[in-house]
Amino acid sequence: MPVLTRDEARNRARLLDVHHYTIGLDLTARAAAPGTGQEPGTGGGGTAGAAEEELFGSRTVIRFTARTAGDTFVELKPAALRSITLDGEPLDPTALDGNRYPLPGLAAGEHELAVEADMRYSRTGEGMHRFTDPGDGETYVYTQLFLDDVQRVFAAFDQPDLKAVFEVTVTAPERWTVLGNGVATHRGDGVWTCTPTPPISTYLVAVAAGPWHSVRTEHAGLPFGLHCRRSLAEHLDTDTDELFEITRQCYDRYHEKFEEPYPFDSYDQAFVPEFNAGAMENPGLVTFRDEFVFRSAVTDTERQTRAMVVAHEMAHMWFGDLVTLTWWDDIWLNESFAEYMGYQTLTEATRFTDTWTDFAANRKRWGYEADQRPTTHPVAPDAEAVPDTASALLNFDGISYAKGASALRQLVAWMGEKDFLAGINLHFARHRFGNATLADFIDSLARATERDIHAWAESWLRTSGVDTLRPAVTDEGGSWSLGITRDGSRPHRVTVAAYDTDPVDPARLVLRDRFDTDVPAGETPEGPRTGRRPSLVVLNENDTTYAKIRFDSVSWETVRTSLSCLPSPLTRAVVWNAARDLVRDGELAPAAYLETARAHLPRETDLAVVQGVLGFCRTEIADRLLPDAERPAALATIRAVCRDILRRTEDGSAAGLRLIAVRQIIDATSQPETIREWLSDGSVTGGPELDPELRWRILHRLAVLGAVDDTAIAAELAADPSATGQEGAARCRAALPAAEAKAAAWDLLFGSDTLSNYLFTAVAQGFWHPEQDTLVREYVPRFFTDVIGLAARRGPALAAAAGRYAFPAYAVSGETVALGETALADPEVTPALRRGLADRLDDLGRALTVRTATEAPTV
Repeated sequence: MPVLTRDEARNRARLLDVHHYTIGLDLTARAAAPGTGQEPGTGGGGTAGAAEEELFGSRTVIRFTARTAGDTFVELKPAALRSITLDGEPLDPTALDGNRYPLPGLAAGEHELAVEADMRYSRTGEGMHRFTDPGDGETYVYTQLFLDDVQRVFAAFDQPDLKAVFEVTVTAPERWTVLGNGVATHRGDGVWTCTPTPPISTYLVAVAAGPWHSVRTEHAGLPFGLHCRRSLAEHLDTDTDELFEITRQCYDRYHEKFEEPYPFDSYDQAFVPEFNAGAMENPGLVTFRDEFVFRSAVTDTERQTRAMVVAHEMAHMWFGDLVTLTWWDDIWLNESFAEYMGYQTLTEATRFTDTWTDFAANRKRWGYEADQRPTTHPVAPDAEAVPDTASALLNFDGISYAKGASALRQLVAWMGEKDFLAGINLHFARHRFGNATLADFIDSLARATERDIHAWAESWLRTSGVDTLRPAVTDEGGSWSLGITRDGSRPHRVTVAAYDTDPVDPARLVLRDRFDTDVPAGETPEGPRTGRRPSLVVLNENDTTYAKIRFDSVSWETVRTSLSCLPSPLTRAVVWNAARDLVRDGELAPAAYLETARAHLPRETDLAVVQGVLGFCRTEIADRLLPDAERPAALATIRAVCRDILRRTEDGSAAGLRLIAVRQIIDATSQPETIREWLSDGSVTGGPELDPELRWRILHRLAVLGAVDDTAIAAELAADPSATGQEGAARCRAALPAAEAKAAAWDLLFGSDTLSNYLFTAVAQGFWHPEQDTLVREYVPRFFTDVIGLAARRGPALAAAAGRYAFPAYAVSGETVALGETALADPEVTPALRRGLADRLDDLGRALTVRTATEAPTV
């Protein structure tokens, strides 16, 4: 089916002014239209299920004006188009061409288009997703209409700059509750009406229906709600106070920052099953993946991540919903702003005051990695680089989120927060309930400051790649000076910190000086600084710019011996990130990074830093960057670090650190005895007790090691028949080191097309393991052929999942790269799959380079 091009969208926007949608959705319909090619429903948990094809009814009335006479089209992807009328005159349903119904010869003036259709439920998280909870048999549906999936639910002129008022009515089973963009009212007989929205874009319309467990309150005269599946009710209730507190704090802080009040009539947050993203900013009804309803123990950093997503999505109510991009080349305007505001507002308004440490330790590397691949792109690409919706979907990556947020953070450091917020508020006032472009945004900022915002935007938003900053420290006898060289083109305002080793206590690093400087230097370079040269000089110490940093030789020796002595967790995160970049760039041996982790991580107190460093050690260094023969020793080092953390936390003072260490010991275990004993005892020696997440994690590792069979997996599933349990069992079965288990898993992934998006991911996560190379090696070439057909059949969401989770990342070899390059040359590869393959192959190439590096590391 054709995708919408930018030129088509521009022409249609010139022709049409869309006023109002009246939408009726009938979720009680169960009859299938024969011969429609409907994907079979699969019942709860995504297992092969009912043979009938389940549909829902969709009726849409669109009122719009044609500014002049002309031709256009409306989008719809029905199972069956039952009727379509224009201004009361019936049109021929068979004229539907793929996902477009042509509307030729429109006269200038007012029009009314009415469309009635049967639509397919989805099992891939796109359109109207349907899920049956295997724990209690209850069924839930919800919409995910981004980027161009509204046409899977109702007929629409599907582009972001044709905003309209939406009036939605839903007919649902009597026991269900319906949620929408506005307050939903039950009219009886299962009929629910939602208050009409202000003008919003088509992709922001939202409906969620089912027997929800709901908790409601009110704040600032506005109804707030939290909603989840009934089977998760007790877990949501446990966290209700925390979630409402975070919501209120963010809401109040945004009203201090923004002059424009919250623009919608309610604020519901629904935690929905099998959600592809972290969350979606539907006005008045934010949908979250329901893993954020914690059913097992989590660290405080994981709670912070959830809170950040709450803050991120609420920021979208202004930037994204109130003011929306005109075309998808400006998606960064939505995501970068919400990402920056989410972290910053959480720091300012909640108990989570160290959010930027987590950003530095974990989130920011997403941007760095994406920006060093061949598929990199500017934060704000030229419109010509985003010619259609398929290409736009590829830009929802670490560049649009993490790099864009980093750029805005640097902008705030450069122009000042007061001027930045003044520009933002002007932007809201000028474009409220409308659409805007990068040029509009920059113009609003420029009006609020004397700084040259246009030049800043050209250098930061229109360029790709990562700058590298290198210090040159000169000891001049009683004074020292610092020069900074830059590999790249962007201007940077950075904070530099100078540390000395404490002469009394060499285990301490003491801050001598902290100062800001510009790179490149201004017209008057800074002169020498008094005192002997510091033991350690850290560029970008507070992480307010986006650049890789390096160290001079004296500073690197201090890092190697004293990293854990740095007083600030944010500074430690910056230094660990720099070491990580050195490894990925082939300038530091992976074994040297492991030695540094062995020396310093047992003393680390910050959860985000420990989580990020251990994750890199296991998933990157042990599994990919080191030669296969060195992997057992690397895993042993990881286990040794974690055992030291367990010993340090025996007093119960750091449950989060202990949980991280336990998880990593499980994942790095080479011999099954200890974790099998934990599983049998139901607890780790000294704690914690095993909750469902830890039990499934242990069972998965035992499956990889061949220390468990399907009988044990079935028994665990009987004890935990939840959706998460179904995923855990699927992951474990795919991990069993038996030919028949791998064959069955492969058929589920690429043969049957019955798996839901989440179960597909679970099976893929269980399939590839370095320990099982001889067993799975034959599937490596099969992946590169079978995945092409899968992506074509099942669409972009599953294509992205396959490229990320089903890719044989463990197979670091030139042969794998060659197979991948051959696949990329196939013209049948879909855009979503092509992006995933290109990124994974670049990762493989980088791993090969690191493995074969023979020169002595330099820093």
